[in-house]
Parts: sequence; structure tokens; C-alpha cells
Amino acid sequence: MTEPVRIAVLGAGGRGAEAYGSWVLRHPGRARVVAVADPLAHRREPFADRAGVAPDARFGDWRPLLAAAARLDLDAVVVALPDREHVEPALAAAALRLPVLLEKPVATSPGELDRISAEGRRLGARVAVGHVLRFTPFWRSLRALVGAGAIGRQATIRLEENIGFWHFAHSYVRGNWRRADTSSPMVLAKTCHDLDLIRWFAGAPPITVASSGSLVHFRPENAPPGAPARCLDGCPAAADCPFYAPRYYADALADVHGWPVALVGPDTSPEGRLEGLRTGPYGRCVYACDNDVADHQQTVLEFADGLTATLTTSAFTGANTRTVQITGTRGEVSGRMETGEITLELFSPGAPPPRIPPWARLVGEDTAGPLGHRVLRLRAAPEHDGGEDHRGHSGGDDALMENFVAAVAAGTLGEAEENSLEAALDSHRMAFAAETARLDRRVVHWKELAV
Repeated sequence: MTEPVRIAVLGAGGRGAEAYGSWVLRHPGRARVVAVADPLAHRREPFADRAGVAPDARFGDWRPLLAAAARLDLDAVVVALPDREHVEPALAAAALRLPVLLEKPVATSPGELDRISAEGRRLGARVAVGHVLRFTPFWRSLRALVGAGAIGRQATIRLEENIGFWHFAHSYVRGNWRRADTSSPMVLAKTCHDLDLIRWFAGAPPITVASSGSLVHFRPENAPPGAPARCLDGCPAAADCPFYAPRYYADALADVHGWPVALVGPDTSPEGRLEGLRTGPYGRCVYACDNDVADHQQTVLEFADGLTATLTTSAFTGANTRTVQITGTRGEVSGRMETGEITLELFSPGAPPPRIPPWARLVGEDTAGPLGHRVLRLRAAPEHDGGEDHRGHSGGDDALMENFVAAVAAGTLGEAEENSLEAALDSHRMAFAAETARLDRRVVHWKELAV
């Protein structure tokens, strides 16, 4: 394929327009957005205008868009609709033999997950899932070091998903992912990325899953005395509350006009933001919302080869990042995603110098401990400035779109594990198992799952 890949975007929100769509707009020689579907005109029309989408290729629903696929001469579809609207359009596009980039989660129930797996195989679906972290320089570098045997046989994986107190309040208390019955459990909506990484490093699904956690803080009984239902209705705790909405959306993000501010309302001027907070969901007191998802959770996974992994996620963190430590029989590797820092410790005095992955560079070397073992300090490239990543997943969003468009153009989508539907399914099954374990207070065995 020498012409730009012709893409339809279903869902013009933060992921469809701002993450995936923005890459297309910045690479007009590689791809074009030729059709958009979104029920909200204030999201659909501005994005369609930016992309130069024809008036008759703008739809309020994804169904008529796909019905017009032949007229639109589509090459691929991006499905970035709300969580519970992923399966139907993905399968409909697959039935048209169109490659699909499907935003995670693939499905919000085990039954729907099994359905898309079975029907996807029957249709020969070419579906890439938005597990963007596999494509970041940081995680690719870690995976290359572990895969090359730099730390010997893996013994433990400790992964921490530090959500950030402001981000949790935005998405999981006030926002679209606040309720399991309208979106999905937090362990799926937020940490299927992390479970996918654990599955990727382990090379196999776990044999047992245990998990515990709860909604401990964002509850009515924890509201400050006299707190109103909305932050702007004269809250007496405004100066002291970490979750006072105007401090985040109007002050801290004054220069931001995309995600997350755009979700407050179509008018991102200072006045428009305040009006959105007065009337919309993002101005609600965090102790007066209808949220029910856990605000902290810890999951323990055991694998057949003896590897164990823990995943900790919490709303109550200052940074919005992921940290990781992987220990092995001959070394350990650890890192911090938002800075790109990676530390590799080699226990064996005769260990050969490891090959530095192409996505990282060596920035320092020293020794540690009573035996003076070798310590290498790397930084994933491109370098990070250490600032908060309100979008982009440390380069993963752009890298995923680069991979997707290249695979569509070459006709190879789904042939590599990193961009196949099957590669993503185990992480979702792990999330469903973790939520069952949390709610039932028991260990779930992998053989119980319908796989």
C-alpha cells in the first residue's frame, strides 16, 4: 500500500481523537482519518474539522458508518467507544474484513471476552488491542534485558501502578470508569495494561490469582463537615481538600485544552471550565459521587515455573507512573516509567557485558553491596523530562499507532504477538480472575476459567 491508510475513528474522545487520531493528523503521508462516528457533536465536529473529514462521512453512530464502509473506501477502523461498546463494532468491522485497532478493554465480561475470541477466530479478525505499554521504549528495553538472560531465571515481578490522586478522582470517582456496572472493575479498566505486561514477561498465563482491596476513602462518610455536593457551591474545606476540582482543572491545567480538561466541557476557556464544573460531573464532591470501584487493590499471581508476581495499584500516590522490580537468579532490573530510568544489577562477577537495547542508552556504571557487584544505569529513549504525562503513555500511544498503520499497510496485522487479539486476552482473564478473587475472598485457579 503506497497511499495513506484510510482510517475511520469510532469514538472521538480522549483516546480516539487525542491519542490515536492525533498521530494520524501528524502523519498525513502515512494515514488519513476519512470518517468519524461519535454521538456527541461537540466532540465529533471539531475533530472531523481538524481531520478534514467530508460532511457525509460524519456520523452520530458507528453502525451507519460501517454500513458505508465501501463508499468510504476504508482500510482500517479505530474503535475507541465507551468500554461496553467495544465488542459489537469490532466484530462488525471484522466481518467486513477491515483491520481494527480496539481500545482496551476488549470486553467488560468473561462471556463477551469469550465471544469476541471465538467469533474473531471464525471471522479471521485482524484486531490489535490498545495495550500501548508494550510499545514504549521503557518496557521494550526491560523486556529485551530479561529476554536476553541478563538477570538469569526470573523469580519475582513487582509492578506498581501509581495512579495519582488527581487522576483517580478524575477517572474513577467523577469520571466514566467510576462504576463497575457501567464500565468495568478498576482492575480491568486501569490495570489490564499492567497484567498484560506481567503476562508478557512471564511468557504464560498464571496458575493461581489472589487479590484484595476495596473502596476505602471516596465514600459519603468521609466528606468534610458541611461539604456541599459540588466543589463550587461554597465548600468550607476547599483550601485543604486534595480533590478540590477548580484547583486541578482551572488552575493546575490552565494551559491544557485537551485531555482531561476537554472532558469538563466543550468550552475550555477559564469561564467555560468553571461553568462545566458547576453543572457537569467533574465538579462533584468526590465524597458525593455514585462511584463503587476499588480505590486500591493488590493482586498476587503464581506461575507454573515458580515465578510469582505482585501488582499493586492505588489512588493515593503523588506521582502518576509505574514502577517495577524484576528479580532473577543472576541479577535484578528495576525502573520508573515516567522518567525512563532503568537500573540493572548483575550479581555474577563473570557476567558478560549485556547488550544495551536499542531503545535505551547507558548513562552510568558503578558497584554496590559487600561483593561490589556491577550496577548499570540506563535511560529509555527518547529521554523524558520528568514532568507529568497527562497523555501519551511515555511514547506508547504514538508507537502503537506507528505499528498499527505499518502493519495495515503491509497486510501483516495480527501476525506478530505484539499486535494480535489473542495476545491481549489473557490479561483480561487475569483481571476478571482478580476481581472474582477480591470479591469472593478466595484464590482463583486458572483452570476454572473458560479459555
